[in-house]
Amino acid sequence: MSRIGRLPVAIPAGVTVEVKEGNVLTVKGPKGTLERALPVEMEIKVEDGSVVVTRPNDLKRIKSLHGLTRSLINNMVVGVSQGYTKVLEVNGVGYRANKQGNKLNLALGYSHPVEMTDPDGITTTVEGQNKIIVSGIDKEKVGQFAAEIRDKRRPEPYKGKGIKYADEVIRRKVGKTGKK
Repeated sequence: MSRIGRLPVAIPAGVTVEVKEGNVLTVKGPKGTLERALPVEMEIKVEDGSVVVTRPNDLKRIKSLHGLTRSLINNMVVGVSQGYTKVLEVNGVGYRANKQGNKLNLALGYSHPVEMTDPDGITTTVEGQNKIIVSGIDKEKVGQFAAEIRDKRRPEPYKGKGIKYADEVIRRKVGKTGKK
């Protein structure tokens, strides 16, 4: 039995979970609504304040889908009740970020400013000039957009310049040494 798949997903107060035909799951909460088509092989039931995922047999593919399905449901429930955030830091001389409407403007040492538009369902806020907060209800979209922002200038190992996650540790390297 899958250690993650067998755990029930608790539904907090103010959140409703609805399973439609073809395992289309709709989760409504105070922060918004999420809908997702889950694997049809899984059996999803809403029982007394929790969602239970069961699998029909022990084939390798079905076993791997069991824990995945449960995790996706849990991420949807947490998203509509609490939401997700990712914090990015911009490090480097002359590197800065600012926000105009729904556009994120980044000065990253290129000859041109980098402009990024917030995707629907995702909001970005800038604290100071070097802290970007990406937030939303869909964990996958929040993580993807944060990764796209980081990709514009990844942190380099010598001076640590670039965009990094707040909890990321950059392994620093020693630079060149002079001749003796």
